[in-house]
Amino acid sequence: MDDRLFRNAMGKFATGVTVVATEVDGQVHGMTANAFMSVSLNPKLVVVSIAEKATMLEKVKQSKSFSVNILAASQQDFSMIFAGQIKEHREVQFDRLGGVPVIPGSIAQVTCEVTSTHTEGDHTLFIGKVTDIHLEDKEPLVYFSGKYRKLAEG
Repeated sequence: MDDRLFRNAMGKFATGVTVVATEVDGQVHGMTANAFMSVSLNPKLVVVSIAEKATMLEKVKQSKSFSVNILAASQQDFSMIFAGQIKEHREVQFDRLGGVPVIPGSIAQVTCEVTSTHTEGDHTLFIGKVTDIHLEDKEPLVYFSGKYRKLAEG
């Protein structure tokens, strides 16, 4: 099976857009991810999937904590910055939630402690125990078929 066919098929699943953030030695690191899901209600667990070639992989392994910031429709620039789609340096200011860096204005900020990791294929799955949550009432940024989208009223 062709890699492009697989990617195109996976792109047909509309997702929210997140930025996963962590801190190592006083430096905040982030990456855009749509490979995120809830795993368990009791205990409260989530999973993020990070490519083996991503620099973020070692950062999360070192810090053993991360935040998942579910982006609002107005935050497409954050997604593009942390996906490497905007090449020129842009300063990003982070807030803190329980000591973990979070993106201000996100519709959800979820902080986690890594409880386990699982390497599958060319990605590592990080299971995170949720330690704190902050919510805001805004419209989400959506990604579908290789493009950013916004929800339409139904």
